Amino acid sequence: MILLTGANGFVGSAVLSRCIESGLVVRPMIRSLESVIPLIKGIPYVVHELDELSLCNNLLEGITQIIHCAARVHILCDEATDSLEAYREINVRATLNLATQAAAAGVKRFVFLSTIKVNGEFTVLNYPFHADDSPSPKDPYSFSKMEAEHLLLKLMFETDMEIVIVRPPLVYGPAVKANFASMIRWVASGIPLPLGAIHNLRSMVAVDNLADFLITCLKHPAAAGQTFLISDGEDISTPELLRRTAQAMGKNSFLLPVPVSLLRIGADLLGMHEVAQRLCGSLQVDIEKSRSLLGWTPRLTLDQGLKKAVEGLTQ
Repeated sequence: MILLTGANGFVGSAVLSRCIESGLVVRPMIRSLESVIPLIKGIPYVVHELDELSLCNNLLEGITQIIHCAARVHILCDEATDSLEAYREINVRATLNLATQAAAAGVKRFVFLSTIKVNGEFTVLNYPFHADDSPSPKDPYSFSKMEAEHLLLKLMFETDMEIVIVRPPLVYGPAVKANFASMIRWVASGIPLPLGAIHNLRSMVAVDNLADFLITCLKHPAAAGQTFLISDGEDISTPELLRRTAQAMGKNSFLLPVPVSLLRIGADLLGMHEVAQRLCGSLQVDIEKSRSLLGWTPRLTLDQGLKKAVEGLTQ
């Protein structure tokens, strides 16, 4: 049986659906019954707050594998008094507590959902990150994920439990929020956007592809002890992303060729420096290790993933 944490989150709910579709027996763990993403009817959930001290009774009984999606996620303009400590509480200490108890209970494999931000924030155009590159985290969230990775690998060498680490870039899909949802609304409005002069490349991953890959990591013998990067297998520029999102809606895109330097100046004046960095900068990942070692290929193309995302957000 599989324990799935964060099962009613954006990624976790997609993983749960894929588990059920694949005929896998899963015990979903959620923090509370209050969620934007509805629970799947007929599936019994374990409701428990993930913390660094304890687990509810019998949570790990019969569990042989874990996919750990629950986390304190990245927050733009985080207002926590001690941001790193807030991330460590859930992403490091609570994760290690769960993994330690899992190893003691005889769990065979623990798949940890990390982030590409452990590798860094940006890449030079056409020089992607690789799975075995040295980490270069830049913010409290990515530091906490890196620390969790290191402690989990240390635990693997001290116990019989196998660890698999997965670092996705931007994840998108029908229930996506934040900047990607805003982009879809911009395109749907038909408002001309000043993004036509950007020359970058970014990797993304459809949530369905990520869910499929996490389950592959759960089952494939060669995944044990490995770190993987994952994407849809196609890198795309910001202007091309907008055009293809518009196509998925059956609309035209209107992009104005405003110089990137002016975009960055305007964004800085509006306090949107990080947003501009994401729109204008490159972040590419190389997934050859995922393909060759695990024989994995994305279930959805980027265009198929965009169509599902658009349909989910515009219905």
